[in-house]
Amino acid sequence: MVTSLVLVRHGQSTWNAQRRWQGQADPPLSELGHDQARAAATSLRNLVPTIDLAVSSPQVRAAVTADILVAGAYPHIRVEDIERLSDLRERSAGPWSGLTRDDIEEQYPSYLADDRRPEGYESDESLFTRVEQTLLGLAKRHPGTIILAVCHGGVINTLASELGAASGRMPNLSGYRVTATAETLTMGERFDLLDPAAQTGGDARRV
Repeated sequence: MVTSLVLVRHGQSTWNAQRRWQGQADPPLSELGHDQARAAATSLRNLVPTIDLAVSSPQVRAAVTADILVAGAYPHIRVEDIERLSDLRERSAGPWSGLTRDDIEEQYPSYLADDRRPEGYESDESLFTRVEQTLLGLAKRHPGTIILAVCHGGVINTLASELGAASGRMPNLSGYRVTATAETLTMGERFDLLDPAAQTGGDARRV
């Protein structure tokens, strides 16, 4: 039996606005991030008229986005029933957490240009493995349902890349549909819940 997963990246955080690498640090949504999530709830309801349950990363930027989306799009689901799943947390950025790109260039010359990462930075393999296992576990526990999963750009980008569906980096409040059986995940279409002029981060036109 197929389970439908709707993966959505959180709204803009305060560190997104400052262009800081976040990783597993826990900055909150910015004021704009709250506004984005409220605006996205209507688009989400139009795209996916109903869901059976919602889950999110426990990190506050994802958890609060999930709360806003559910309250605005799916009032039949209680916010307190949203499950926070540890393995949907963002990739660990190790010592780069909190740094801007300029900071990284200064402290780790040529790392970004050479696609190198410091010790403590979580690998694609590690990230993909924990996220895949979490999503397959949801499919096993809730077969045949529609599940909203609010998480992070690194999570969604890596999943898309590993499953052969990469099409740019996720802006805030963008995502993918994913279908899952007990054993396999299949990436579906990418969607953007915000108009291009309102998008931030990822491959959006603004930052």
